[in-house]
Amino acid sequence: MTQHASSRPDPDVAHALLTRLARVRDRAALLVEQRSATDPTASDPLRGLYLSDDSVRHLLDSAPMPGEGVAAAVDGVMRAATTAAGGDRLARLVHRHGLTELDAGLLLVALAPDVDRTFEPLYGYLNDDVSRRRATTGLALDLCGLPVHLAWARARFHPSAPLSALGLVEVAEPERPFLSRTLRVPDRLVAHLLGDDEPDAALAGHIRPLIAPSGPYDGEFTRRLAERLAATPLTVYLREHREGDGLAVASAALRAAELDALQITADDGDIPFPELLREARLRCCALVVSPVPDEPGPLVRALSTADVPVVFTGERPYDPRWCDRDPLVLEAPRLPAGAGAAWSAALGEEPAFDLAATVAPYHLGGDRIGRAARAAQELAAFDGTPTTAAHLRLAARQQSASGLERHARRIRPDVGWEDLVLPDKPLAQLREIALRARHRDQVLGDWRLSAGGGRGRGVLGLFAGESGTGKTMSAEVVAAELGLDLYVVQLSSIVDKYVGETEKNLERIFTEAGRTDAVLLFDEADAVFGKRSEVKDSHDRYANMESAYLLQRLESFDGIALLTTNLRANIDEAFTRRLDLVIDFPFPDAQQRLALWRHSLVRVPCAEGTDPGACARDFELAGGSIRSAVVTAAYAAAGRGDPVTTADLLEGARREYRKAGRLVPGEGGW
Repeated sequence: MTQHASSRPDPDVAHALLTRLARVRDRAALLVEQRSATDPTASDPLRGLYLSDDSVRHLLDSAPMPGEGVAAAVDGVMRAATTAAGGDRLARLVHRHGLTELDAGLLLVALAPDVDRTFEPLYGYLNDDVSRRRATTGLALDLCGLPVHLAWARARFHPSAPLSALGLVEVAEPERPFLSRTLRVPDRLVAHLLGDDEPDAALAGHIRPLIAPSGPYDGEFTRRLAERLAATPLTVYLREHREGDGLAVASAALRAAELDALQITADDGDIPFPELLREARLRCCALVVSPVPDEPGPLVRALSTADVPVVFTGERPYDPRWCDRDPLVLEAPRLPAGAGAAWSAALGEEPAFDLAATVAPYHLGGDRIGRAARAAQELAAFDGTPTTAAHLRLAARQQSASGLERHARRIRPDVGWEDLVLPDKPLAQLREIALRARHRDQVLGDWRLSAGGGRGRGVLGLFAGESGTGKTMSAEVVAAELGLDLYVVQLSSIVDKYVGETEKNLERIFTEAGRTDAVLLFDEADAVFGKRSEVKDSHDRYANMESAYLLQRLESFDGIALLTTNLRANIDEAFTRRLDLVIDFPFPDAQQRLALWRHSLVRVPCAEGTDPGACARDFELAGGSIRSAVVTAAYAAAGRGDPVTTADLLEGARREYRKAGRLVPGEGGW
């Protein structure tokens, strides 16, 4: 959308400005000639360095001269402004900012030495000081033919007057008397008037091009916002549901309004606000701040002006204390998850895989889709293959940066459905979780089947079953199916003995999980989601308050959360009512145990005739214990340098029984 590339100065633009300044130079030369004709010290080589008696008498008798030359130059500027002369940047500047004829004249006088060096000796003479080669307030009024005692004329240099307020003219040296204060035009403005569009050096690192959205975000909301932005310089606060949504909508609306924009990242440090606003005014462009900082008040107050369109985006609600002049506060519409058109446009090619199903779990906004598509193509080029679903998923996960690792342990899923040995019913329910995660925006959003009341679009499931029955692995498989990372919440990092701290820690986790494309796993959820108890003392009351908070927070959650428990009865019924699915993981029977033994031995070298059938029949072990038994057998075989035997497997099974404190078949009176 916005281009920051520098452009070479246009000779025609510079010529138009030099033509205006020629009139000013004629006026200054005339004033010098008239003064020197009556100035007794005109030929004194030390003139301007001291005051003689004749100089004093001459100064007392001097009177301001009419400013025909400057008036003529200003008249040309004003005529060009009213006719919207295309090549005259000064005329356009005067027209856009509603400057008066006097303002235009003062600006011409002030910038003259920065464009034409012949003004320096003229101004030095007229300032009666050879070292002061810029215009002063008094000299500027003289050249414009105005008595220096006129209050309304002097007021054009006030900080609230347009020239100073818009950053067009700086009145320096405030310690000097008013009429001898130096006028300076910023270098950026001089360069602009000469046709140079290189951004102000003070803004380096604070601004960047506003990237156009990767897909069609041209809905009714965007259209109406574009109309308002095109009609009037508007300050807008777009509260986004998910990071990037507001930026994508703002970008689409500004593009539809045919407005260029500068994007400001609030984390860039101390932003030079005057230079930023001046740059926006010179370019006739909008400013976009995304996201707003933690303390947005100073930023909002500084940028909320009546002449520059500004769009703020952020996840926090608008606070009237941020500024005195409230912006237009709007809720950014949700962008569809896995918007197929956006991804297809970003890839620029027709993929050989099901694109819609691949990107459905991801909620990337702003420029993240385009960046993910480029990253996927770079990964494919590195592998020397066409872009695959795996490349796209990996790139999308990289764009969904998360702060969850401060509170949870990340697991990169490395298992699939073939690694699960479960009965048909729980297996079908696990697939349903993945199905719900992919289509929740369509069902709950487009089809409006959400219950309302601020409820989110999250997917919540409970896995109940004895230890080792595959609950955690199933969560990993679901994450792998969706192409997401799995984050296992560390209970030690959230449970706190101090009242209210546990809720704060949980809020951080839920907030971060809501803005991250990931699967959140609460392993051993009984510790947090346990049953509420009868209030007998303050501890019970605070424990119940924690449960009440969790009940409310789960309803507004937008991510994917899975809970595991060894005993379903330990979970409060109020929690189970809010869950989408409750999946019971049964203890495996003999047939399933045999399948688990064989699955664990798929990649293990086994001696001829090795048969886990006896282990499956005689030892009632869950899947996790069976895997541990196989690991024990594998270590024993590796130590001997031989393949695994049936005896090794039996010894591994016995070890698991002993660890559990159970009687081993054939030992202890069995």
